[in-house]
Amino acid sequence: MDSCFQCPEDQYPNEDKNGCHLKIITFLSYNEPLGISLAVLSLFLSLSTTAVLGIFLKYNNTPIVQANNRNLTYSLLISLLLCFLSSLLFIGRPERLACQLRQTAFSIIFTVAVSSVLAKTITVLWAFMATKPGSKLRKWMGKRFANSVIFLCLFIQASICATWFHNDSPFPDVDMHSMTEEIILECNKGSTNMFFYSLGYMGFLALVSLVVAYFGRKLPDAFNEARFITFSMLVFCSVWVSFVPTYLSTKGKYMDAVEIFSILASSAGLLGCIFLPKCYVIILRPELNNREQLIRKKVLR
Repeated sequence: MDSCFQCPEDQYPNEDKNGCHLKIITFLSYNEPLGISLAVLSLFLSLSTTAVLGIFLKYNNTPIVQANNRNLTYSLLISLLLCFLSSLLFIGRPERLACQLRQTAFSIIFTVAVSSVLAKTITVLWAFMATKPGSKLRKWMGKRFANSVIFLCLFIQASICATWFHNDSPFPDVDMHSMTEEIILECNKGSTNMFFYSLGYMGFLALVSLVVAYFGRKLPDAFNEARFITFSMLVFCSVWVSFVPTYLSTKGKYMDAVEIFSILASSAGLLGCIFLPKCYVIILRPELNNREQLIRKKVLR
């Protein structure tokens, strides 16, 4: 009777169970259809965001661009552009610096984007409330308040990331056991709990934005950006709620693919819901892009 022996970690038994084959090394790369597709989608959305930013800069002094704080608009557009580009960090052979940049860029840039939406949402609501006679909210309106909201949200996220990286930072890892015929090169998140704390914090900001925007959705049309923000936050929250079970049920390079798709889909939701209606008015209905039209509810409907 032939003696049995166990294959080394980097090999797996053949069909006849009388020999071993080398496992294939896998990671999400630019040399495969999945990696190429995600990279092309990322670049397309980045170019689309750049085009929207260019349109807003060209029509910088028009009422529809000036409404609801131009600085927040540009902050959101730039952060969305960086969100799309940051997804490219998840493609390629895992290296220590790349693994750390992935999570840092993802956490910080997304927090800036979501906090910009939150600041815009509060600005929309307060702008209406400040028009009421005797309102004391006027003194709180302006760039300083919006910047304070973004800075506070960013500071909390940066503290979470600093704690994460100090205790157990992400690092390149080799998984030889999850797949029978493959060796998976991956970025180990170090502390999985800290990853979900970071993700949960962004979800909390998105939920607050959704709630505030929902209450402001019936304001007069001069302040109707709250409606677009409501839809964008619904898309954002739906994507990331779906992300958690999908991410936990996948293995190998498909985990990175799920995270990339979630980044692209949620960012595209923000870009499309908030900015496409404005681009439509700026490019195709320029007669509506004036102060008189913006305050006439019937015309905008």
